[in-house]
Amino acid sequence: MLRHCLQRLHARHRFGSLGLLAIAAIAVITAPRPATAAEILIFKISFLRESVEIDDLAAFAATGEASHSLESYLRQGGSSPEELKALLTTPIPAVSLDLYRQLKTPVGELGLQQISRYVHTPDDKANVQSMRAALVGSVLPDDEFTILEVLQNYPTREVHIEGDRLLELLELLERLNAISTFTNELGFPVPAPFGFR
Repeated sequence: MLRHCLQRLHARHRFGSLGLLAIAAIAVITAPRPATAAEILIFKISFLRESVEIDDLAAFAATGEASHSLESYLRQGGSSPEELKALLTTPIPAVSLDLYRQLKTPVGELGLQQISRYVHTPDDKANVQSMRAALVGSVLPDDEFTILEVLQNYPTREVHIEGDRLLELLELLERLNAISTFTNELGFPVPAPFGFR
């Protein structure tokens, strides 16, 4: 539509090149911006809500040094820093084009819906699209992703995780991988869920 308007204006020569430049500048200024990356992880267990800055997680993953708030959460959760660092930084191989295609299939959509029961947007809307964007955005540079990259690429300011249901999520992912393995053994090649190698 913008192109059409600019072509009409140029054809009429009403504003000249300065007018076209002004209209183009207005279009750039008012154009929708891409969604911002996540900044805060909200971890919910029952009625409790804890938050941690994703930058703190990234700094911890890079240096091994936890911020005061992250140290406190580790003590409360009974997790070791090594376990958290491994969880955040272990690369998971995935072929980006395969991942994108699989996430657009009905099975991929169903998997994203299931994951979105545990990891979701603050208002619990557009969860499937947000998780797809985070996964694909994380895989594109190098055909692998980490949990930290997915959190960093999540397209809302906050990522909400249902902490008391994480075990269910891990069981779901294990079942999806088991189905893929079983069908491959039967001679029906089905890639592992979401393009994982």
